[in-house]
Amino acid sequence: MTKALIDDCFRPTQDRLLHDEALALLCARVRPVVAIEPVALADACRRTLAETVHASFPVPAHTNAAVDGYAFASTSYDPGAGSTFLVVGRAAAGHRLDVAVGAGSACRILTGAVMPEGVDTVVMQEDVSLLPDGRVVVPPGLKPRANVRKAGEDVAAGSVLLSDGHILRPQDLAALASVGRDRVACFRRLRVAVVSTGDEIRPAGSGDLAPGQVFDANAPMLGALATLSGAAPTDLGIWPDRPDVIRERLATAAATYDVILTSGGASRGEEDHMAAAIGELGSRHFWQLAIKPGRPMMLGQIGTSAVVGLPGNPVAVFVCYLMYVHPLLARLGGAPWPEPRRWRLPAAFAFSGRKTGRREFWRGSLVTGADGALAVEKFARDGSGLISGLRVADGLIDIPEETGDVAAGDPVAFIPFTEFGIAGRNGA
Repeated sequence: MTKALIDDCFRPTQDRLLHDEALALLCARVRPVVAIEPVALADACRRTLAETVHASFPVPAHTNAAVDGYAFASTSYDPGAGSTFLVVGRAAAGHRLDVAVGAGSACRILTGAVMPEGVDTVVMQEDVSLLPDGRVVVPPGLKPRANVRKAGEDVAAGSVLLSDGHILRPQDLAALASVGRDRVACFRRLRVAVVSTGDEIRPAGSGDLAPGQVFDANAPMLGALATLSGAAPTDLGIWPDRPDVIRERLATAAATYDVILTSGGASRGEEDHMAAAIGELGSRHFWQLAIKPGRPMMLGQIGTSAVVGLPGNPVAVFVCYLMYVHPLLARLGGAPWPEPRRWRLPAAFAFSGRKTGRREFWRGSLVTGADGALAVEKFARDGSGLISGLRVADGLIDIPEETGDVAAGDPVAFIPFTEFGIAGRNGA
């Protein structure tokens, strides 16, 4: 059953929020809002698990051979001189040898075959010599239990395979299948509406621009980002600067979607009718963040729907999405609050004259330094409308509030885009 958002969970604790304060506020007040549904394993990649899965049996379920060769008892083998065994049977994967192999004997065994009773060691077939009388010569130097996979060595029976809130990856699907699961309980994908507003905004492909008009670059970017966050986005198009239209469409969207993402209109301007409509239909709060790019964000709530008003410039939209919206969607969708990992890398640039007191996120590219080690280069221009900076970047350079000038070689925190499921410049 869908849970409601905590009432007024986006109310700011102060007029101006530092980056870590904003994250702490969201982390403390947001909880999952989506229902649970069964999902077939074939459709479960990147879905958020809504149950804890225990292994009902060990993996592998039986002790088996890791190679093609011959199985024998280590107690019948002389590791110093080698031994000769009479071959008494054959075991293959799916066709076990159901008779015990006696002392001084061996059996032919193939990879994956269950180890017959009485044997505990396998010699590789390319290391042996076969005699005309049906015996096999095993050379010296083999250790007891060599080339054998023990039952449960991968997963022990009863152990936790995957926990509630885990975002499923291809290798997790393999693990689930290995314990016989063909479907799992997952949180329903978060339904996210993407809205653009402004009479100057035109959809791409709609013909030539008139003076003062711009194509909508934010909506396709936000839709793709929401998909990478595991949500199911819907582009609701561009809404005109008409209060009645915005209010009506916003009310309809709030009744359908878990989250509404808007770009632009996050301020108190006289044409920012989105803010007024949110306040009339529910609760609305303006956040002033001590960050660059970004700063103004609007967060609100209409019934059970969360509304996030992002800045208008594409770079600010991108950065604010990664830092605040991505973890928000993850938590609303049932996953634990994610914190991106940061690499400490030397700066391949110098920057002076930086104002302290605010968090800055610079676009950064990975480069190889003079010593052959990995370093990070800063995109030369800081304009929040320069999409080219996002295209050449591999991630964000995270500059704390107290940091002033940065000299070449200084260690800086680098957040790779791969932390958010976004490939680097070369697809890696």
